[in-house]
Amino acid sequence: MMARAAQGEIFDLVVIGGGINGVGIARDAAGRGLKVLVCEKNDLASATSSASTKLIHGGLRYLEYYEFRLVREALVEREVLLRAAPHIIRPLRFVLPHVKALRPAWMVRLGLFLYDHLGGRKILPGTRSVNFRRDPTGVCLRDDITRGFEYSDCWVDDARLVVLNALDAVERGAKVLTRTACTRAEREADLWRVDLKPEDGAAFQVRARALINAGGPWVSDILGKVIHVNRPAGLRLVKGSHLVVPRFYEGAQAYIFQNEDRRIVFTIPYEQHFTLVGTTDLPYVGDPAKVAIDEDEIAYLLTSVNSYFKKQIHCADVVWTYSGVRPLYDDQSANVSAVTRDYVFDIDSGNGQAPLLSVFGGKLTTYRKLAEHALGKLQPLMGFSANTWTVTGTLPGGDMPDADFEAFLGSIQKRYHWLPANLLRRYARAYGTRIEVLLKDKTSLSDLGEDFGEGIYEAELAYLIEKEWLRTADDLLWRRSKLGLHVSDETKERLRARLK
Repeated sequence: MMARAAQGEIFDLVVIGGGINGVGIARDAAGRGLKVLVCEKNDLASATSSASTKLIHGGLRYLEYYEFRLVREALVEREVLLRAAPHIIRPLRFVLPHVKALRPAWMVRLGLFLYDHLGGRKILPGTRSVNFRRDPTGVCLRDDITRGFEYSDCWVDDARLVVLNALDAVERGAKVLTRTACTRAEREADLWRVDLKPEDGAAFQVRARALINAGGPWVSDILGKVIHVNRPAGLRLVKGSHLVVPRFYEGAQAYIFQNEDRRIVFTIPYEQHFTLVGTTDLPYVGDPAKVAIDEDEIAYLLTSVNSYFKKQIHCADVVWTYSGVRPLYDDQSANVSAVTRDYVFDIDSGNGQAPLLSVFGGKLTTYRKLAEHALGKLQPLMGFSANTWTVTGTLPGGDMPDADFEAFLGSIQKRYHWLPANLLRRYARAYGTRIEVLLKDKTSLSDLGEDFGEGIYEAELAYLIEKEWLRTADDLLWRRSKLGLHVSDETKERLRARLK
């Protein structure tokens, strides 16, 4: 019904793709007063944007490839995003053991010096040298690994970052249609005519002054099969896989390990009881929707981790894996790991036609700047406001004093004293200050409605259905949260019965 209500409307922008770039552009545009529609053929963040390493980071290794502009932009964005969404983004310290045979110490020190100073760091602590024989971070490492470094980046709930951008876009006037495919788009006079097909409804049409192709791994397919235009920009698909194992070292720190192939692998504390290990970098051919980890990737990640830690992990320890396809701009690099993570725009607006902007590449950390730059490309062609605003805007739930999550959590504990402490923390992390919307008029656990098991109540489902496009159990278990790692099969089945 909501989708059909858009029938025949004329939008300033129609955005194809509900990943981080698509919703980021929509949010920025809606905040400038543009009339925006986003269509996503599946759920928000259902592909690459929920399959990242969950980091807001500068990209230390990109300095080796002289990507100074990209690294500087990403370093600045760490603190911009940390202030915008302190409930889903938090500082994280990274320990980098030094192995002389892989990179000389002077090179690592120089890279970390640049990392500390390129981005005008104000909130995050700087780099320090670490003697693992005396420092607690060395307890879990092999005895022959004696020195290293520690530096700062940030962790993010990637799928929630996408949802919150979409929610902010809607609250600023945009329409976001999930499970609605764009089946055809063609120019008609000075507008785009866009054919849309909901998963569970009849097809309809809208029109737009400009079209954004933010299809991620499908950006080239959309150009060729939906829009039917031939553009020279190239796409390089790179597969990245991760695995999750039970937590196997103490402390809140992550580790970053160098490998002989010059790739790096992270181990990151994850969902309290687990460790996230990733990522691989492999050329990918095929349908991005069918990407999955293979045995060689599992072996590669396990071998990398086991070469540094005393405690060894094995295939039998793996409790979950996920893979994604990174849609990188093809810069003709021979080494997949050297392919730029920078973003490139392809704009088709010849002869005064309605513009088409396609997004190639990009990384989670720089999505906000990507959106700002994309609209900067379109602004002279369309004449909308050139005023940028997202650098100081908070995301829904992120409007906490001093962007201090722990202080916010302490401030609400008395008000919601009837909630179990772990459930209150989960709600606060997921929804931030929007917890007050979720728990409006609630004064006891019984007010939360049906208990589906293990802390999942009807009130949360109703909130997610109304506000966050929740449709299926997997939307909840693997994207709106990672409860799929924690709850029993019985709870999952009850959720599937509820969310048919």
